[in-house]
Amino acid sequence: MPGGRAHQTFPERTGPLAGVRVLDLTTMVMGPYSTQIMADMGADVIKVESPAGDDTRYISVGPEPGMGGVFVNVNRGKRSVVLDLRSEHGKDALRELIERSDVLIHSMRAKAIARLGFGYEEVAAINPSIVYTNCYGYGRRGPDADLTAYDDTIQAECGLPSVQERLTGEVGYVGTILADKVAGLTALYATVMALFHRERTGEGQEVEVAMFETMAAFMLVEHANGAMFSPPLGPAAYPRAVTPDRRPYRTKDGYISALVYNDKQWAAFVDAVRPAWAGEHLATLEQRARRIGEVYALLGETFLERTTRDWLDLLRSRDIPSAPVRTLDELFDNPHLNEAGFFETVDTPNGPVRFPGVPAWFSRTPGRVAGPAPRLGADTEDVLDGLGPA
Repeated sequence: MPGGRAHQTFPERTGPLAGVRVLDLTTMVMGPYSTQIMADMGADVIKVESPAGDDTRYISVGPEPGMGGVFVNVNRGKRSVVLDLRSEHGKDALRELIERSDVLIHSMRAKAIARLGFGYEEVAAINPSIVYTNCYGYGRRGPDADLTAYDDTIQAECGLPSVQERLTGEVGYVGTILADKVAGLTALYATVMALFHRERTGEGQEVEVAMFETMAAFMLVEHANGAMFSPPLGPAAYPRAVTPDRRPYRTKDGYISALVYNDKQWAAFVDAVRPAWAGEHLATLEQRARRIGEVYALLGETFLERTTRDWLDLLRSRDIPSAPVRTLDELFDNPHLNEAGFFETVDTPNGPVRFPGVPAWFSRTPGRVAGPAPRLGADTEDVLDGLGPA
C-alpha cells in the first residue's frame, strides 16, 4: 500500500469536535478546507484517497512529490487511507469505516458516487445516524447539476468577474479561490448544524452544499440591493462596493487603506484635515452614499498630500479604520499575528512547517493545528487493522 506503515504524531485533540470521526472523501480545496477546520477543532478526520491521491498533492511546490503546499495546509492533521473504490475489497473497507463514523463528506458528482454504491440511502442503511454531506458544483435540483465546476467556473457564474470589470475596466477573477473557500466554510457549518440536530434527536441526515448556490447567496448579501424588491427599485449592485474609485489610496510615498465611513468618522476626518471640499452636502452617510463616486475621488486627491505613516498616525488617533497595504509574504512577519500566536509550527517528516493557525478562540475547548498532513496512504494499515474509539 502507498506510504507503508508510517506513524504520525498528533497533538491531543482538545477542540469542540473531539470525539467526532469524519470520513473525508473530498478532493481539491472546497471539501478538504472544510474538513481541515474540523480536524483543527478536534475531529478525527480519515481522508480516503484513490491510489493516485488527491490532485492537490501535485499542484504547488512542496518538500517532496505529493506534498505540495496547498495540500499540506488543507489536509493537516488528517489520516490518509488509500482505497480503490472500484474494487469490492475497497468498497468493503469503506463500508466498515462508515459503520464507525459520525460524518461522511464527499465531493464527487451525484451520479459518480451513486455508481460506486455510496449514495445517501446506501450509506444510511449501514449507519442511520451518520451525517452525510454532499459538496457539489451545482445543486442537484437544477438543470446544471451534472456540470463540472471549479472555482473559476463558479466565480464566473456568480458575477464576480463582472463586478471586477466595474472596478478595473477588465473582466477578471479575484486573486484568491474565493468560491472554494466560501463553499468549504458553508459545508463546515452545515455539517456541524446537522451534528447538533443529531445530538438532540439521534437522527442522521443528508446535507447538500453547492458552490454555485453558495456563491449566489454570498454575492447577493449586499448586491441584491434594489433588485430584490417587487417591482425592482434599482439594479443588483451595492454602489459603494462597485465604484471604480474604491481602491487603496495613493499617498505621498505609497498606499493606504482607509474607510472614512459613518458620520462620526467623517466628522473626525473633516475636523482633523479640514479639506476645502467638505460641506453640508456631504455631512450625512445618506448624502455620501448617493455621491459615493465623488466622495472617493475627493478623498483620493486628499490622501496624496501626506505620507502613509502620517495618515496612519492621524486616522488611528481618531479611530478611523486604516491599514497599510501589505504583501502576502509580510503576513508571516506581521507583529499582530505573531504576538497573538496565530502561526503554529509543527514538526513533520520534512522538517518544521509554520502553519496559519486557528482563527476562532474557545475558552473551554480550544482548537489547534491538528498535526502534519499525511503522506499518501500513510495510515491505511493502522486504520484498517482496527479503529478504536475516536
